[in-house]
Amino acid sequence: MFASKEGQAVPQVTFPTRQGDSWVNVSSDDVFKDKTVIVFSLPGAFTPTCSSSHLPRYNELFPVFKDHGVDDIVCVSVNDTFVMNAWKADQEADNITFIPDGNGDFTEGMGMLVEKNDLGFGKRSWRYSMLVKNGIVEKMFIEADEPGDPFKVSDADTMLSYIAPEYRTQESITVFSKPGCPFCMKAKQNLIDHNLQYEEVILGKDATTVTLRAITGRTTVPQVFIGGKHIGGSEELEAYLG
Repeated sequence: MFASKEGQAVPQVTFPTRQGDSWVNVSSDDVFKDKTVIVFSLPGAFTPTCSSSHLPRYNELFPVFKDHGVDDIVCVSVNDTFVMNAWKADQEADNITFIPDGNGDFTEGMGMLVEKNDLGFGKRSWRYSMLVKNGIVEKMFIEADEPGDPFKVSDADTMLSYIAPEYRTQESITVFSKPGCPFCMKAKQNLIDHNLQYEEVILGKDATTVTLRAITGRTTVPQVFIGGKHIGGSEELEAYLG
């Protein structure tokens, strides 16, 4: 059973990071002092659950967390800085600060260092999240001590429910578009005017026309999805939003 560190200070450690062509030491104070910070920690960069669910949702909800007083969202993993930098670039997670706990010092200080030898990982972090205010842990969500890689309580939506229980997240929105398309620009501006966040899938970069036709039955853009429902093009979106 993992012990909660609520009410305690975070471990004071130094993280060697690579920024550009230089080594930069980042201290715990650099990360936490005089700030409200969300931390989510996970077994490893590029691993399936971490890449498909854990990280993307925190990145997506950062503007909402910021509106509710959060200064930074930090991802901690027992990986070196080169791996963490590559993972950030791969995920295009510009809203997240990636902290490489390569030696496991921070994770060990949190009491979350576990053996993953069966996977060839060595020592890694157990999956958890926490809210830290000025270096003091206010709240922790720790996954249950059970086999495998449980992912039930350390997610972004659980943290948001704690920080802002009255807030209701919008449905996820995806816009299929292509560069230079005026109707795509119109649809995106319509979403912005309604204060709606969206993900953009660009044909020729993120997907192909074949992909679009397979999903929507159409080959024209934009094509908009809201909450898993196909809305259609810019005029159909305008009608949907009223």
